[in-house]
Amino acid sequence: MLKEILSIAGKPGLYKLISYGKNMLVVENLETKKRLPAYSRDRIVSLGDIAIYTTDEEVPLAQVMQNICQKYEAKAIDIKQYKTNDQLDEFFKEVLPNYDVDRVYKSDIKKMITWYNLLIGAGITDFTVKEEENTKESKETKEENNS
Repeated sequence: MLKEILSIAGKPGLYKLISYGKNMLVVENLETKKRLPAYSRDRIVSLGDIAIYTTDEEVPLAQVMQNICQKYEAKAIDIKQYKTNDQLDEFFKEVLPNYDVDRVYKSDIKKMITWYNLLIGAGITDFTVKEEENTKESKETKEENNS
């Protein structure tokens, strides 16, 4: 599900991929439901492609969001209660205990909380990656490698 959710640099909020056009994507703002074009010159990142640094390996954002969802029972988080860096550290250590403190910035943690709230507000509470998606991606990768 997070593969279809996009973050566009310079534009607030998150966007759902609706359609492809020539040299652009048609996206819909999760909050306002307004549709707009996102061009190839925009820095567009799928949330499904984001991973969080840990001391062992990188953990997909979907897993982190699932951990937050379980901890807060799929309810929105009041970001105002995390005012200091220590409070943000404490919050994130509860969600992902072995995250890399040096490489995950406080602004990243705040952004994840904001994204989580936007996703919950849009009714997205299932952050698990479907097996079908993994299988499809694996087949596509194998086909590309064989070519």
